[in-house]
Parts: sequence; structure tokens; C-alpha cells
Amino acid sequence: MVMRVGLTGGIGSGKSTVLQMLAQLGAAVIDADAISRSVTAAGGAAIAAIAECFGAHFITPEGTLDRARMRDHAYADPQARGHLEAIIHPLVGAQSAREVQAALDAGIACVVFDIPLLVESGRWRSQVDRVLVVDCEPATQVARVVARSGLPADEVGRIMAAQSTREARLAAADIVICNQGLTLEQLQAEVTQTARFFGL
Repeated sequence: MVMRVGLTGGIGSGKSTVLQMLAQLGAAVIDADAISRSVTAAGGAAIAAIAECFGAHFITPEGTLDRARMRDHAYADPQARGHLEAIIHPLVGAQSAREVQAALDAGIACVVFDIPLLVESGRWRSQVDRVLVVDCEPATQVARVVARSGLPADEVGRIMAAQSTREARLAAADIVICNQGLTLEQLQAEVTQTARFFGL
């Protein structure tokens, strides 16, 4: 029986690092964001439907989704986001299912779904056996993102405000990894211990 784990955490929490560590321990990783980017890349499965729904000017000369234009359009027209999601989500779901099946066929014990908006979406809870949240203090999130991206602190704060609250994420968690004040080696030890619950 495969264990399905939904992994989430706020920006700067260290979620991507934890995901890499779980993959190294033998988990199959399903990255919904990466799949979403692939279906909106040149030749991607969503491109024709996006052009038909929104117009060819939303596709760049290279054949990819013009993300900046679409982002502006979605801010101006709230329904646009729903239309875009109606195109992309089924494609992402189908590709995720294929990747899960490949993991099952390979006899892998644990599949980890990387879901940044797990709490916000509402639909994921029923599709996973456990929710793993990577958590840290909000000030730590800001400091990490500023250090790695160079974004101003107030902009990082706006991104965080648009995400689910820390309290809501923790309330949704079955397991929490507190990535606060840990060295990489200490985080690795936490992840290794947690992975045992997932059959890794």
C-alpha cells in the first residue's frame, strides 16, 4: 500500500529542501507546479486551449504562456483565473496520475505531492493520507526569501499575506517539521525520522 503525502509550507519555510531530502530517501515526488509549467511551456498540452479561450496574444512568440500578461489579466478579471484553472488543472491531474501509477508500478512505498496551496485549494486533503507541513517563524521566512531572491521585505510580506496563514497550515498538518534554527544536518535528521512514518 503506497503512502500519499501532501507537502506544504509557506514561502521561505524550506519546503523545497525537505522535498529533495525525501526524494533522496526514496520517495517519488509529484511537483504540481512543475507539471503546470510544463503544460504551459512551448508545445505544452494547455497552449492551444489557452489561445482559444483568451486569444493568441496570451502566447509568447516562443510559444509559451505569457505569464506576466495572464497575471495582469487575472487581477483585472477574477473569472479569468477560473477559466485558466479549468484548462490547466485537469491536465496537471492527469499527468500527476500517470506519475503516481509509474511509482506504484515501480513498487515505491511513498509518493510526496509538492502542493504550495494545499490548504488554500481545499481539494487536496481528500487525496492524500498525510499532510506534512514545513514550518518556521514568519520573520525567518522573510529573512530567507530576502537573502535568496533580493526582494524587498515588504514585498515578501505581501506574498506571505496572500498565502494561507501559518495557523491554518498548522491546523491542517498531520506532521510538522519545524525548520527553525536548524543546520542542514539537523534538518536532514528530522526528515529522516519523519520519513520512517511514511515507510521510507
